[in-house]
Amino acid sequence: MKRNQFRSFTVSINRTSLKKLIVMTIIGMMALFIFTGMLTSFEPGYGLASNQVHEWANGIKGEDFLHVMGMENKLFTRALPEGSEPPSLSNIAFQVATSINPDDPRSLLGRELPGFALYDGQIIVAGDGMDYTTLPVESAPPMDVIMAEREATKESLAKLDEMEKEAKQSEGTTNGRKVVHIIHSHNTESYLPELETNVPNEAFHRQINITLVGEKLAQELEKRGIGVEVEERDVQANLVDRGWQYNQSYDASRAFVKEAMENNSDLEFFFDLHRDTIPREKTTVTINGEEYARTVFVIGGNYENYEHNMQLAKELHTLLEKNYPGLSRGVIFKDGRLTNGKFNQDLSKNSVLIEMGGIYNSLEETNRSAEVMAEVFSEYYFNSGAVDAE
Repeated sequence: MKRNQFRSFTVSINRTSLKKLIVMTIIGMMALFIFTGMLTSFEPGYGLASNQVHEWANGIKGEDFLHVMGMENKLFTRALPEGSEPPSLSNIAFQVATSINPDDPRSLLGRELPGFALYDGQIIVAGDGMDYTTLPVESAPPMDVIMAEREATKESLAKLDEMEKEAKQSEGTTNGRKVVHIIHSHNTESYLPELETNVPNEAFHRQINITLVGEKLAQELEKRGIGVEVEERDVQANLVDRGWQYNQSYDASRAFVKEAMENNSDLEFFFDLHRDTIPREKTTVTINGEEYARTVFVIGGNYENYEHNMQLAKELHTLLEKNYPGLSRGVIFKDGRLTNGKFNQDLSKNSVLIEMGGIYNSLEETNRSAEVMAEVFSEYYFNSGAVDAE
């Protein structure tokens, strides 16, 4: 009799556990659907984007995957370095949920203290006056400010007309090949002396902007026998069309760069031109009685083999220092969770982001620097054996 009662009690417990399991499974599925629905119901630009998932994934080390696979097959753990510790699942979950790394206080301070994230970069090569208080600054005002139709000075519009005429006269001569690609991920970045405003956050224009510096650089390179392809599509307008935010500019320009590479296998070097926002005295240098906009080379580290791009930046900086001392502010390295850290440089081993002056420089000053950059790059290009100079 007691044995039968025990069996009945056991069956009852098993049925209860099964019911709980079924109920928990249903609740879990409902929670998953509700959570997914919330993510997909956000307005464009505010939901969970693929680039955010990619950013989180970048923070997971290869060792972590070996530890996970080692749970099933201990052979995987033999490949781990001595002293390697398994990942903390609670830490990973916390980082995914909050974008804060408990082992790195900067991930919290960088979001809460204005400007703190700027110091996450590393100075690889310091030019004259370069320190951690003068690192390049990327301004990101609201999209309506970026796309606003504000007035430019008459002199600036005259320069635009002149540059358009000059551009039609230039032809690449690198054996008929276009080997350099120039793009402007923040293509509306402009210069205050060319605009009828003195407000730093209004240094944006649809026509009078950094793209004119890119055109000048292209013209000067072509005069020196290097064929250039300039991306003419409007990256910021593409952001608006997609409903994306400003910090997704590199995602938008990435599609353009990849398309250019697919359409032209001759492309070897990729330059993304920007302008800085720090004070004029930090972005201007006088050489032989003329004022130039100073340059900064920025290399990301959130991808493999960034050393190739770093080496290119170092060599260009060295040539600038040799021929025009003080023009280059140096080489900056940016990686980690608080920056894009790729800048599409993972697409090519010859890719560099270049800051051409700042908001207080004029087009005349930046154009002088573009001419110097073309001179220095052509020296590097032909002397490196990349092409037959004949």
